Amino acid sequence: MNFSTIVRSFCIAALASTILISVTALADETPSTVKGVEIIDSAKAKSLMDSGVKMYDVRVANEYAESHIKDTISIPYKNNSTNTVDFDGKLDVWDISKLPADKAQPIIIQGNSPIGWRHYKASVLAVKAGYKKVYWLRNGIAEWKSKGLPME
Repeated sequence: MNFSTIVRSFCIAALASTILISVTALADETPSTVKGVEIIDSAKAKSLMDSGVKMYDVRVANEYAESHIKDTISIPYKNNSTNTVDFDGKLDVWDISKLPADKAQPIIIQGNSPIGWRHYKASVLAVKAGYKKVYWLRNGIAEWKSKGLPME
């Protein structure tokens, strides 16, 4: 085996590995649409919050304690179900009673990033519980931070 054959084999293996990693990462992302939920970016979330809409952070308590979006309310979501669209919410633990009693009141659900399933699942469960105006900051705190928006 000559040097160019070795280099070519290495390049092909590296390319195949990169493609596999990319496809796997995409497969782990949450859905880009959710029935009954409006997916928003951080600019829209900030505007909604400025108008009085409450944002709920579903990350675990230690993540919230480390840093969080200013003025968010922590309702940690314990994820025990599969990370799929047809997840069984009964397996998970989330205290939905901490959301507003008035289900017509708009709410924003937020987590880490599009790979984080907790905020996807919380958004789905909020709609199933009867909330009429659910916003989902799908890109989560990662996008918020990247825009330099207020953190605590």
